[in-house]
Amino acid sequence: MSTSSMIVKKPVVAAAPRAGRQEVADTVAEIIADVRANGDVAVRRWSEKFDSWSPDSYRLGPDEIAAVLASVPETVLDDLRFVQRQVRGFAQAQRDSLTDFEVETLPGVYLGQRNIPISAVGAYVPGGRYPLTASAHMTVVTAKVAGVERVAATTPPDRGGPPPISVAAMHLAGADEIYVLGGVQAVAALALGTETVAAVEMLAGPGNAYVAEAKRQLFGEVGIDLFAGPTEVLIVADDTADPFTVATDLLSQAEHGPDSPAVLITTSAEVARRTIEHVEELLPGLPTGEVAGRAWRDHGEVVVVPDLTAAYELADGYASEHVQILTDRPRLALDRMRNYGALFLGDKTCVAYGDKVIGTNHVLPTLGAARYTGGLWVGKYLKTVTYQEIQDARSSAELGEICGRASRLENFEGHARSGDVRTARFGTARLGWTDHPFGRA
Repeated sequence: MSTSSMIVKKPVVAAAPRAGRQEVADTVAEIIADVRANGDVAVRRWSEKFDSWSPDSYRLGPDEIAAVLASVPETVLDDLRFVQRQVRGFAQAQRDSLTDFEVETLPGVYLGQRNIPISAVGAYVPGGRYPLTASAHMTVVTAKVAGVERVAATTPPDRGGPPPISVAAMHLAGADEIYVLGGVQAVAALALGTETVAAVEMLAGPGNAYVAEAKRQLFGEVGIDLFAGPTEVLIVADDTADPFTVATDLLSQAEHGPDSPAVLITTSAEVARRTIEHVEELLPGLPTGEVAGRAWRDHGEVVVVPDLTAAYELADGYASEHVQILTDRPRLALDRMRNYGALFLGDKTCVAYGDKVIGTNHVLPTLGAARYTGGLWVGKYLKTVTYQEIQDARSSAELGEICGRASRLENFEGHARSGDVRTARFGTARLGWTDHPFGRA
């Protein structure tokens, strides 16, 4: 941080892994081991324990899905369709940007690349205090645009039954299977497979600390989208920013949870002061004010910097999940910044749009991971693979000669001999380590 920067508000609680992590890890490991050993019996045992939920089948049939959709107001279904069109359109543009190709690097030497969809994906849509219906759009729609053949989506029960809006969102998004099943037992069933749930190859979607830990422990057996942490927001503002808007936007993300960092970096001491005042004025009337207030108290930060160059440099150090630019020339941030999950430019844009309606994916890196990765996108559901073919004998012989020398430098004699064989078969060299007569064996 610049020596001329001024910290106006510091976080009360230092950034750290979630409390009780070892307890969470131990519980998750126990559930996964049980599901691995006992399949459906274990899934039912843990579902009954945590959700008091034990239907005849956790998977919804067509009639049950139709009944759920019939219970959802048409205006809600229209809104879901609208949002999914935005997500689908952007994901399709991403998919169209990924092309297969083949190049000839030497005479008769062809190298190619293909983008192959993962066969089966498990999409987790959180429930509970914040049923993240939008996660169905982000995980399921994007997977289907990528070409994933089978998407199995799951969400926890709500008040003893399927949560209507979440089920509607999963169905409209194109989920091939819908399960009303939550928590570690759902993630483990999808990753490992049971008698009634076929295993998937990748897990996607946010969740609580237990779901996040389950994805971490299962990573390797299956792929995952991202390691999840608390939602983060960082706003870069100059003296043209409206403090009331800044305060509102900070609290919009602080309400995600009591451990959600909300950071303001501004060139204006006045914007800093008035933003803090507005936050304190807004919190009492915010229905989620208790949670947002704890997040702001414990993890909120306000820093005044001398200029925007210092602001962008400091913001890059945070590598925040969401970075919002409220300046008179917001698009400058595209050239000045490199570490963020998603960038929101100008006061007509806000992070809430990204979370809910605009079409870019809201499954984004947290805890500094934006330094080395982006968020969930259509490419996460694709395997970019390569292939090679040599059709020209002279090129094969030339590569074989070089391969032999390069391999022997590393003491890989077996590799060298594989190259030697091509040099002898397709060129004029003789093998010094065998008298095998090519073509006459």
